[in-house]
Amino acid sequence: MTESIIFPPETKKIDHSEEHHGIIRHDFYNWLRAKNWQDVFKTPTLLDKEIRAHLEAENAYQKAQMADTIGLQKQLFAEMKGRIKEDDSSVPVKDGPYAYGVSFTTGGEQPHYFRTPRSGGKASVYVDGDALAKGKDYFRLGAVQHSPDHSKCAWTYDDKGSEFYTIKLRDMTSLMDTTENIINTSGDVVWDANSEGFFYTNVDENHRPSKLYYHKIGTDQSVDKLIFEEKDPGFFLGVGGSSLNDVIYIDIHDHETSEVWLIPAKEPMATPKCVRKRQKGVEYSLTEGGDIFYILTNIDGAKDFKIMSAPFDKPTEENWIEVVPHQPSRLILAHDAYKNFLVWLERRDGLPRIELLDRRDGSIHAIAFEEETYSLTLHGAAEYDSETIRFAYSSMTTPSELYDYDMTTRQRVMLKRQEVPSGHEPKNYITRRLMAKAEDGAEIPISLFYHKDTKLDGSAPCLLYGYGAYGISIPDSFNSNALSLVDRGFVYAIAHIRGGKEKGFDWYEKGKHLFKRNTFTDFIACGRFLVANHFTSHDRLIAEGGSAGGMLMGAVANMAPEDYAGIVAIVPFVDVLSTMLDATLPLTPPEWPEWGNPLASKEDYELIASYSPYDNVRAQNYPAILAMAGLTDPRVTYWEPAKWVAKLREFATGDNPVLLRTNMDSGHAGASGRFSRLEESAYIYAFILKVAGKI
Repeated sequence: MTESIIFPPETKKIDHSEEHHGIIRHDFYNWLRAKNWQDVFKTPTLLDKEIRAHLEAENAYQKAQMADTIGLQKQLFAEMKGRIKEDDSSVPVKDGPYAYGVSFTTGGEQPHYFRTPRSGGKASVYVDGDALAKGKDYFRLGAVQHSPDHSKCAWTYDDKGSEFYTIKLRDMTSLMDTTENIINTSGDVVWDANSEGFFYTNVDENHRPSKLYYHKIGTDQSVDKLIFEEKDPGFFLGVGGSSLNDVIYIDIHDHETSEVWLIPAKEPMATPKCVRKRQKGVEYSLTEGGDIFYILTNIDGAKDFKIMSAPFDKPTEENWIEVVPHQPSRLILAHDAYKNFLVWLERRDGLPRIELLDRRDGSIHAIAFEEETYSLTLHGAAEYDSETIRFAYSSMTTPSELYDYDMTTRQRVMLKRQEVPSGHEPKNYITRRLMAKAEDGAEIPISLFYHKDTKLDGSAPCLLYGYGAYGISIPDSFNSNALSLVDRGFVYAIAHIRGGKEKGFDWYEKGKHLFKRNTFTDFIACGRFLVANHFTSHDRLIAEGGSAGGMLMGAVANMAPEDYAGIVAIVPFVDVLSTMLDATLPLTPPEWPEWGNPLASKEDYELIASYSPYDNVRAQNYPAILAMAGLTDPRVTYWEPAKWVAKLREFATGDNPVLLRTNMDSGHAGASGRFSRLEESAYIYAFILKVAGKI
């Protein structure tokens, strides 16, 4: 074993300084940021040789440090794989003359899209992900959308991990692709009502979806019609369709403001019409309900949202009428409409519910469950005239169950229960919802999952997961991988900290921008609560988070390193100040409402500088840390964790390992195949078990 493997790579220092608002900031590891990063996303081989050599040296070091877990990684992988039904298939969704579904084959990594005649007959695969991925280091299918007349299919793929998707067109009879090749898209496809072409969003060199195009079948991308352009770099552009296939939605939004434009689905070249001009802080979205639209919005102070209606031909704001009023702490998350029912998913008291309003008589009823904590996903239906909707239920102890629900009779029928081939007995496990006290007295929900035989005397190791950003709520859903920890005596915990919407929109607002520090102190409070109540001890507590949750990991490592035995930071957003100061990066302008704009505001600069993990690394004893990165990640660029790890090694006073593993063939989502992802999970869990002394 060479010295370079025994010891971590030495990262050279080159002074790079920038001045903002009269403040000079030095960054000695800025050289790890490739000057040609846009080119690298599309062609990874263009990465600077010195940077590549450094990342490969880091990979060699972490591999050597984890060499004693190779056997454990294989065991964990076998366990995780054993809990997956390899030849699994979804329950097909009825749409017109067919029912469409997705399946996997034994040993297969990628999904297969199939359809069956609605009247009965043999299923036929029309997109085979395994065949398409053959010979590629990375491959991920994006959208797979059949045309309204069911004769064609548009499918999208990314083979770099950089989320630049290519669109291909397939004949559903011959299963042959045309020569049409549409590149640099966001991966979304929406057909016109005539099945003559489709809409897609173009992604520019800075990875921003800012232009909407219409592609007519049989033509070259160079002649595609530009339908709409969003010139403000602070907003994302998206496109969607309706179940009646009457309208195309152009959705423009950042993290707190939205604007919707409409195009008749039968007239793809028609001039888009705006429903309501954007207004800072006002969000709204539409779903079609026959001769009306239903509008989900927070207008007029409806912080937790309400539902309005407007005539289909006059959807502008002056015609909006309240249908479902705003109720504080009852957060409406999404809505959908059918011929006889308006349906919405809400979160109340931290738990999800599905509510249904009968459009014929105005009566309302709910679909709810009895477990202390659970997850609920509304799938709806593909057809507007449907009397049946579909939803999925699971909890931390209960594998996912898929139901059809008759909205009129209120009868539910289980269509499928997630199989765990290696076996799973829910009664052997316990799930609980507890409350920890925040610094300011707020009650923070914690979801717990552990084996019934686990001793709660402080001796159990604990994995505490957190995210806390963008209003994303972490569901209390079944995670078969977690059984590999829980069956080894771990307590698995989710901290539902501020920055998510678990307790309503205010819970989100109190964890963003000016109140971002609450996210970090909430997480710390959750860990200390678990220790104080003997679920674990600080020398057995391991924290995990990814992306914006990786920022959380970096922040708590700086603020309370003594609280954790280890920290796992997956594609961690840790160089917050540098990123928010760089308006050329893909997500920076749209992210300013979430974090603040340090280019325009000295106060925002100082605020972000006060918690940005990279900027606050200092001389102290850090816990063992594992950072995971993806070379072609456009969301959290590879150099963020690379710089962070280098600085941690420079300042850490102890001898706990700090590891960086960069996937040189993928981006933000990690490995693309389902078993490749399990191998990554097995590696992460092996690190967790090693830190906990369980190998």
